[in-house]
Amino acid sequence: MIQRNLGSKAIAISAAPTITPEKISQVVRKLYPNYKVIVLNDDFNTFQHVAECLMKYIPNMTSDRAWELTNQVHDEGRSIVWTGPQEQAELYHQQLSRAGLSMAPLESG
Repeated sequence: MIQRNLGSKAIAISAAPTITPEKISQVVRKLYPNYKVIVLNDDFNTFQHVAECLMKYIPNMTSDRAWELTNQVHDEGRSIVWTGPQEQAELYHQQLSRAGLSMAPLESG
């Protein structure tokens, strides 16, 4: 330890280096929410039209699955026909809407 006199005051200075703890940086990754594309029941679209639109616009939609979802729309008043990233959900929602299907607003979560 080094001591210096500055006028009437003595100051002690440590010769050892000061070690500060390293900051730990941690990246927290948040997943983007999934969006739900929801078809609503109505009185003007036929079962055939709804099923065909689902097969045409929703990727990997099989005929059997399209008919299951179409029946769900009819029986329950609505059906979540696709869930995934927002940009794709917006596209599928727009395509189905333009084809004349009744659509609920996109839901996140």
